[in-house]
Amino acid sequence: MTIDLKGRLALVTGASRGIGYFTAIELAKAGAHVIACARTVGGLEELDDAIKAVGGTATLVPFDLADMAAIDQLGGHIFERWGKLDIAVLNAGVLGVISPIGHVEAKVFDKVMTINVTATWRLIRSLEPLLVKSDQGRALILSSGAAHKCRPFWGPYSASKAAVEALARTWAAETQRLPLRVLSVDPGATRTAMRAQAMPGEDPATLPHPSEVAAKLLPLVGPDQTETGKLFIVREGKMVDYRMPE
Repeated sequence: MTIDLKGRLALVTGASRGIGYFTAIELAKAGAHVIACARTVGGLEELDDAIKAVGGTATLVPFDLADMAAIDQLGGHIFERWGKLDIAVLNAGVLGVISPIGHVEAKVFDKVMTINVTATWRLIRSLEPLLVKSDQGRALILSSGAAHKCRPFWGPYSASKAAVEALARTWAAETQRLPLRVLSVDPGATRTAMRAQAMPGEDPATLPHPSEVAAKLLPLVGPDQTETGKLFIVREGKMVDYRMPE
C-alpha cells in the first residue's frame, strides 16, 4: 500500500534514534514535512541528512521533554508557522531501571513519570488545537507490552505505559466525533538502545530492526486508517480493543 502524505505536517518525538528516527524517515519518504523533536542535536542533524537523501524535508526542534515550558510553546510555534498539524507520533520515552519497586530511587521514578507520562499529557494539550484543525488528524502514542504484562522489576516503566494508554484512550473518546484518530502502539521488542539497556544479554540480531517497525506505523497515519481508541500490536499486525478485567 502506498501512503501519500504530500502536503501533510508530521511531528515526531524521540526522532534522533530508534523507532522515532526511522518513523520520521518513513513519513518524509511519503511526502510529509517532518518536525523532528529530540534532545540530541547530532542525532537530529543525522536524521536531517537522511531525510534529505530520500527527497524529504524536516524542521529540527532540539529540546528536552522535561522542559514543560518548551512543550507548551511548541504548539504555539507550529500554529504561527503552519496553522495546523496533521500527524503526531509521540514516541519518546525512558526506561528508568530494572529493579524491585522498593529499591527504585525517587528521582528515577519521577524522571520516568515526567518523560513518559507528564510530557505526553503536556504534548496532547499543546498539540490538540492544531490536530483538530486538520481534516485527517492522526496521533500515535507509543506504548509497550509492559503496560499489560507487569513483569517483576519493570514497575516504573510498566506503570508509566499503562498511564500513557489511559491518556490515549481518554483522548480518543473525547475526540471520537472529530476527524482526529488516536491510537496506542505496542511495537514489541525492537533492536533499540532502550531494549539493550533493559536486556543486556539479549542478541539484538534476533529482534526486528526499528526500520521494520516504522514501516508498519506509516499506514496508521494514512487517510484510510479510521480506527480510534484502540491498541495496534505491531508484531501481530492487528488492532485490538481494550476490555475490562475478567
